[in-house]
Amino acid sequence: MEQSLAQKAVEAALKGNWKEATRLNSLLLKENPKDIDALNRLARAYSELGNPRKAKGFAEKVLKLDPFNSIATKALVRLKGLKGGQAVASGPVSPEAFLEEPGKTKTVPLINLGDPKLLAKLDSADEVRLTPHSHRVSVITAEGKHVGRLPDDISARLRNLISKGNVYQVLIKSIEPNEVKVFIRELSRGKLAGDIPSFPAEKIDYITYSSPDIIRRKDPGPLDEGAPAVSQSAEEESF
Repeated sequence: MEQSLAQKAVEAALKGNWKEATRLNSLLLKENPKDIDALNRLARAYSELGNPRKAKGFAEKVLKLDPFNSIATKALVRLKGLKGGQAVASGPVSPEAFLEEPGKTKTVPLINLGDPKLLAKLDSADEVRLTPHSHRVSVITAEGKHVGRLPDDISARLRNLISKGNVYQVLIKSIEPNEVKVFIRELSRGKLAGDIPSFPAEKIDYITYSSPDIIRRKDPGPLDEGAPAVSQSAEEESF
């Protein structure tokens, strides 16, 4: 079955072929100037190519057609801190990049976020790195810029496993001005780590339930003064 023009445009973006993505999405706009998906894809493509002015223009066109479009709104927030020649610079996005594997992957919200101008240059699927310290684990860009920090419980666990030889891949899962989530995947397990999972299953708290049939009064105690006496049979019927 032959791919549609829109499918080809999406595939070009997934492969990080941004020049081809701009060409294909421009063809789609010739067919339909109000194609919101194509406009959003062009905004992304031009931001990747280091042309934030054009990227902003396409995002603004989306918002004229759809004032509450979340994709275009987020794009404008990211583009606000960029100048000409700067790119969002994310690599090719594989559809399998965020597949979950029990015990081996986890989505983690970061704390102590870095410079908003730096965050504006990042996007979903950008690869970042873990840097363990004595009491924390930081997340940094390939250039060593601070993105954020893992929460203390995750930091303590991964510091230990990294010291045992575990290797992890970290991708930006989602990014907002005040919230960044990363997707952490265990790539290999060190010999010293044995069978320790990187991310054990979440514990579920169960509330113990005791049937009234097995409840026994240990010490009935004196009846309150003035309270009517209850016969044993009547008390049993109340259950």
